[in-house]
Amino acid sequence: MPDLLGWLSYGSFFLVFASSFAIIALGLNLQWGFTGLFNVGVAGFVALGAYTSALLTTPETADRIGGFGWPVALGWLAAMGISGLAGLLVGAVALRLRHDYLAITTFGIAVTIQLVANNATALTGGPFGVQFIPKPMQAWLGTGLAWNLAYLALSLLLLGVAYLALEKLVRSPWGRVLRAIREDEDAAASLGKRAFLFRLQSFVIGSMLMGLGGAVYAHFVGYIAPEDFLPILTFQLWAMLIVGGSGNNRGAILGAFVVWIFWAGAGAMLRGWIPAAEQARAAALQVVLIGVLIALMLVLRPRGLLGEEIAVSRHVGDGEPPR
Repeated sequence: MPDLLGWLSYGSFFLVFASSFAIIALGLNLQWGFTGLFNVGVAGFVALGAYTSALLTTPETADRIGGFGWPVALGWLAAMGISGLAGLLVGAVALRLRHDYLAITTFGIAVTIQLVANNATALTGGPFGVQFIPKPMQAWLGTGLAWNLAYLALSLLLLGVAYLALEKLVRSPWGRVLRAIREDEDAAASLGKRAFLFRLQSFVIGSMLMGLGGAVYAHFVGYIAPEDFLPILTFQLWAMLIVGGSGNNRGAILGAFVVWIFWAGAGAMLRGWIPAAEQARAAALQVVLIGVLIALMLVLRPRGLLGEEIAVSRHVGDGEPPR
């Protein structure tokens, strides 16, 4: 029985992480898979969501900004709002640039956010991070297996709501316009579609989901620091989308779980094989193994495990696509 409880506890812990990554991957899939926006600053938007919710809901940090400890649900809404606002501000400028310049801009924004979190000690705690982040339902369930399972159910519920909402969006005329812009922006514009406005909407919604994923992560672990949001996080999330299949929301979710399983399994394997004195190299080898996995996927299944389901239509009107 103790072994079973231990496996259940670890499994729920593992799946909560995968669920939060899946929410973020859905946001990235909306931006890249459906709209063709090359965002390599994902970690920055995740950090904004995590820090926003943590600072507003933790009484000790809320005092620093003249507030009080917000309920966690309001903290999550604020995380989505601040991340979406950041996406609006960044997108209003960066989306007018070409794809490579967009990538450079978003990467720079992410690095800037991480540096601010690391140096604004009075607000964010600097390298010491934010501690004692409140955990929802903990007052009733404690900190054991029951709470882990309840939080897992909550994170899966949020993932399900995000998935269903995005499916509704991308299968609507709005989603068809996004795919048309992705394939041929000039053709879409010639039919009266304001490509920039649609791309900006997609970027903002995707950023909001990234912020939500960061907030879910923060309230589960109870502690965040700038080192949690390094560029390697962006690499992991892109790997999840590539492996799962961009342009497919189910693929984004599947890729998040598959790559996280692969990442955790590779880490455990390397720690078992590499001598204790060389453990510092294990993290680097994990990245190498993920790179090998991506290369294999691009060769064997270029579209990922689940490729895009909906064929791209040249019709970008408000009616049904031609049959």
